[in-house]
Amino acid sequence: MSVTAPKGFRAAGVVAGLKPSGNRDVALVVNDGPSRAAAGVFTRNRVRAAPVLWSEQVLKGGRVRAVVLNAGGANACTGAPGFQDTHATAEKVADLLDDSAGEIAVCSTGLIGERLPMDLLLTGVDKAAAELTRGDGGLAAADAIRTTDTVAKISFRQGAGGYMIGAMAKGAGMLAPSLATMLSVITTDADLPAETLDRALRAATGVTLDRLDSDGCMSTNDTVLLMASGAAEVVPAEEEFTALLTEVCADLTRQLLVDAEGASKAIAIEVVGAASTGDAVTVGRSIARNNLLKCAIHGEDPNWGRVLSAVGTTDAVFDPDELNVAINGVWVCRGGSFGDDRDKVDLRPRDVTITVDLSAGPHSATVWTTDLTADYVHENSAYST
Repeated sequence: MSVTAPKGFRAAGVVAGLKPSGNRDVALVVNDGPSRAAAGVFTRNRVRAAPVLWSEQVLKGGRVRAVVLNAGGANACTGAPGFQDTHATAEKVADLLDDSAGEIAVCSTGLIGERLPMDLLLTGVDKAAAELTRGDGGLAAADAIRTTDTVAKISFRQGAGGYMIGAMAKGAGMLAPSLATMLSVITTDADLPAETLDRALRAATGVTLDRLDSDGCMSTNDTVLLMASGAAEVVPAEEEFTALLTEVCADLTRQLLVDAEGASKAIAIEVVGAASTGDAVTVGRSIARNNLLKCAIHGEDPNWGRVLSAVGTTDAVFDPDELNVAINGVWVCRGGSFGDDRDKVDLRPRDVTITVDLSAGPHSATVWTTDLTADYVHENSAYST
């Protein structure tokens, strides 16, 4: 049931005419309480879409009654008129719910640099409000936020005492987040304050969604929202809730990874033996963004030299003569030089694991990426035309 798995939430996904395909393109998720506690993380791109600027202000209050999302237009780089459009969208939802626009979050995704057709969008909001349900509404909402995603992405888990966490996400390109990735709405009927939700969300996304780096391109619209209704009347321990939330975010991360635009390989880059977690993440991201290596993996060529080259561009602590690299379990590089025969590496499976041992400390991190394919280039060669 996606975001409607927890009690206290209704959702809808409708066709408003924003997508040329005629598919669903407006989603609405409403928290009926009794609590409205919420938290959010957003892109660190300095070029922020109007909905991000609006929702950041909303989340400062720690309360969200509803979030309205649209695909078919990012409302980014649209100036003051674009921000006014976001405000008008929030006001529309607030009017329909007899509530305050200051507790309505807004998310948009799609082409940058064009204003949204507000007549279509606001009519879609009307329609979504009329179709809110706890039944199929969550699945419809998850479907409505897709752009180049081939499938809707949902996840849910049940915690001790019977509370639930439900989630939906979209993202297939521009997956190189900082704090968040593309659009995601997570709901829970646990009874937790905004401060706890914020800590839990940052901890969970920090080791999951934030480490998905498929193409090195950071979106202007990245948003992850966590809303709590308190309807289950369960107050879980923060550590327990964070662990369950991390499971949900990890599930979403995997779904985003395998549906990345044009990808034929899902690559896990495990960096171990690092002097710090920061070093491990830095090295992992450098490898994930190395186009030569991504091409090699697509061609099923275990070219470990490209891994070492990427490691060497970072400021991480390591000795080049103590680097070790394994590809799908075969240690092809030992001590900064050749190791086992690279012909032993089997790169035919979709899942590929690259392990880099920096031999510099006890810390580790995993970053996920994909290969670079002709399909990816084709899909992004004429996105706006």
